[in-house]
Amino acid sequence: ENIKLKDVAKVELGSEFFDIYSNLDGHPSASIVLKQNYGSNANDVIKDVKAKLEEMKGNFPPGVDYKISYDVSQFLDASIEQVMHTLRDAFILVAIVVFIFLGDWRSTLIPIIAVPVSLIGTFFVIQMFGMSINLVTLFALVLAIGIVVDNAIVVIEAVHAKMEESDISPYKAVKEVMGEIAGAIIAITAVMVAVFIPISFMTGPVGTFYRQFSITMASSIVISAVVALTLTPVLAAMLLKNHHGKPKKSNIFTKALDSFNRGFDKVTGKYAAFLRKIVTRKVLTWGILVAFCVGIFVVNKALPGGFIPNEDQGTIYAIVQTPPGSTLEQTNKVSRALQKICQGVDGVESVSSLAGYEIMTEGRGSNAGTCLINLKSWNDREHNVKEIMEELEEKSKDLGATIEFFEPPAVPGFGSSGGFSMRLLDLNRTTNYQDFDKVNKAFIAELKKRKELTGVFTFFAANYPQYELVFDNNAAMQKGVSIGTAMENLNILIGSTYEQGFIRFGQFFKVYVQSSPEFRRLPSDILGLYVKNDHGEMVPYSAFMTMKKTQGPNEITRYNMYNSAAIRGLPAEGYTTADAIQVINEVAAKTLPHGYKVAWEGLSYDEAQRGNEAIYVFLVVLVFVYLVLAAQYESFIIPFAVLFSLPVGVF
Repeated sequence: ENIKLKDVAKVELGSEFFDIYSNLDGHPSASIVLKQNYGSNANDVIKDVKAKLEEMKGNFPPGVDYKISYDVSQFLDASIEQVMHTLRDAFILVAIVVFIFLGDWRSTLIPIIAVPVSLIGTFFVIQMFGMSINLVTLFALVLAIGIVVDNAIVVIEAVHAKMEESDISPYKAVKEVMGEIAGAIIAITAVMVAVFIPISFMTGPVGTFYRQFSITMASSIVISAVVALTLTPVLAAMLLKNHHGKPKKSNIFTKALDSFNRGFDKVTGKYAAFLRKIVTRKVLTWGILVAFCVGIFVVNKALPGGFIPNEDQGTIYAIVQTPPGSTLEQTNKVSRALQKICQGVDGVESVSSLAGYEIMTEGRGSNAGTCLINLKSWNDREHNVKEIMEELEEKSKDLGATIEFFEPPAVPGFGSSGGFSMRLLDLNRTTNYQDFDKVNKAFIAELKKRKELTGVFTFFAANYPQYELVFDNNAAMQKGVSIGTAMENLNILIGSTYEQGFIRFGQFFKVYVQSSPEFRRLPSDILGLYVKNDHGEMVPYSAFMTMKKTQGPNEITRYNMYNSAAIRGLPAEGYTTADAIQVINEVAAKTLPHGYKVAWEGLSYDEAQRGNEAIYVFLVVLVFVYLVLAAQYESFIIPFAVLFSLPVGVF
């Protein structure tokens, strides 16, 4: 007679995981986290996902809908839009300044035409190098507008000067001028490129950002030089007219320009007179130079450092930690209470809560929870993310759990949150987690005393209530039971095991096997379970196993093969991540016993490891610039006149 599965087991459809409660704005939900593949474009991925969701929405059952609780593209789109506005404003301001100084619309039109041509050529180079139009490249283009217009202005000013000097046509003036200034334009371009190209060879994440910035800047400068040597002379010959020596038409614009020019000439004259007075006073000149150098050192020490500044991304992470041993229902209750508090705060659009999961280390536990707080659009709220976080901290302090609020990482996908992240490592390779827990708690207690830090916390604890199963090997051998078989059988009965899958209704279903709930309701039920021995006989676990209460960690995480505890936190108001890293290193050196150390991760790792690479690149840039200037002036001394002016600009 065939025995069917239903004769010996209860078969039912259920959730794959029962250790996570998901909720969105007070409604039960199924949370799905999507992460883009390496090399893909975030905006393209999110756009495709939204299109797919809209396509699938038509097949949802009645009463089921979807909502995106965290969309990184909103911040990216808003940031790019702001940079585009800045790009537009910079272009307009450049046009106004050029018109004021050149004095007529024909001369102004030439650089206005030359700038877009240079920028369009830069877009081609960006595509050729496999880069995208992002915040870094757009920021480079904003700066490039003011640089690429210089070459065009040099050509136009030289043509005007030549026409005024020799009273010749624009065409002849252009021919003579280009023979005189072409070398200077090439030399200036070489110097500028020598500044940006070495930056592209920096390593690490900093190098990734700087590489796109430097390539964009260098390509725009080179293209602007090509335009200045080709397109700008043609436009000057076609558009300019020789009005020098002829009376100007008197109107409000010419009067305003004349007044501006007279005022500017007076300022220039006073500046020249000042230079004539100090040019022969070497002691004063060198004293000023030394003063600026000292000022650079002092200001550099006083200014706060950092890796990448945090921006208001419109999202807040709330990490919930209930006491060790708390049930999933207790954690879910706290998460739901926090959710209600968040919904009552002005500026919050939606709140998604996950009980049993924390986003920082992507760990699971009955006492861990996460709330993803999605804020309204920047234009639709009065308070920034810092102010909203302060309000949430004040309103949630009496919920009976440790709740910390964090911003997303400054670079989406780079780390799990803003602030700093690190691991406390046990280099002793011991299994005494109670001692490790004491060291970890003492270290965090010292960190919380420092005014530079806030929100320091860890999920690691070694006081979770547990049961230890003690096997009597001799008794098991007498009963014919191997420890491996006993453990495998116990894992199936108490936990579950994936056996196989089947396809039904066009979907794949997984089949898990475990004992019925009535056989695993209490810890003592384990001793009443049976395992088959080598002779096919059923032996109770109580015959060779005992249980005792103990305490231990909820999970064991390792970092570089060492037992570790993940620690997160934020720099306090008025301090940066660089200050936080310095303080943590100081506290670690003073308080951590032998065999323990701090290891950084995420953005904090790269910030702590970046070292003095930027200084070396700066020195290489100085050497490059010096060599180019020495070749241009055919002198090893004259370039120092340019280089010695750098301290003033850096200060």
